[in-house]
Amino acid sequence: MLPDEPVRPTPVESQGSGLPRCHRHPDRETGVSCARCGRPVCPECMVPASVGFQCPDCVHGAAAERQARQPRTAFGGVLAIGDGALVTKVLIGLNLLVFLLTEYVSRQWQVRLGLVSWAPLPGLRFGMAEGPQEWYRLVTAMFVHGGLLHIATNMFSLWVIGPQLERALGRVRFLGLYLVSGIAGNALAFVLSPPSEQLFSVGASGAIFGLLGATAVLFRVNRIPMQPVIALLVVNLVITFSLKGIDWRAHIGGLVAGVVIGAGMMYAPRAHRNLVQGLTTVAVFAVGLGLVLLGMARLPG
Repeated sequence: MLPDEPVRPTPVESQGSGLPRCHRHPDRETGVSCARCGRPVCPECMVPASVGFQCPDCVHGAAAERQARQPRTAFGGVLAIGDGALVTKVLIGLNLLVFLLTEYVSRQWQVRLGLVSWAPLPGLRFGMAEGPQEWYRLVTAMFVHGGLLHIATNMFSLWVIGPQLERALGRVRFLGLYLVSGIAGNALAFVLSPPSEQLFSVGASGAIFGLLGATAVLFRVNRIPMQPVIALLVVNLVITFSLKGIDWRAHIGGLVAGVVIGAGMMYAPRAHRNLVQGLTTVAVFAVGLGLVLLGMARLPG
């Protein structure tokens, strides 16, 4: 530009209006701010709120915060919306379904799914004694029952005890308690059975005794009078040791597992609750697996 050339005025289009720019689109000016964080938002980023507008970041953050604050039980489980006994009903349904299969379709499934073990001679093994490929019986045996009276008493007990614990612990913790208690009970039955004698044990009693043990812990934590649960426990133990054909080993194993898991879940400190609850459940499962390995080690070669 020559020294004597007049200065040209800046075009109106290039002069700024003084308005802030959208924090998501810096090339757009706006006079609207997010009602939550105060940052400027352009019309494309405006999300209508109860008062004013919010930016997409705050909308997504609020949704995540609401999810994080999902209502939970006193012991950290997700509070069930709707049916608070859904897992209990599903377990009862599975038990009834397996009972129909093993009792009225093919009795051979009782042997295929039950806790069977026998090692009469070195190198001759059946069921659990054969090796890890047969250890599925620790779980499946919980759903097999030997007769109408057997399944009726177990399912009645599950229906009486289950819903209260499920609502207190939450569905996931309740299911973990049930399954691990049943596995621990079956593992104790396996390790305490003489290798030369045939072991045939079925039923959900080990898992139900686990629920009974956890119920005793729940009563203790909530300072509810213990007399009803103690009376129920005593009656069940008397029946366990009085009647023939009842595998007391599975009952005792399930009961001890239920007490330990229940204590870990209900006495866990709030700051580390999930960690303590998870480690307690895994530890009881590991003990059950250790019992199975011990039982395998004592079998004749």
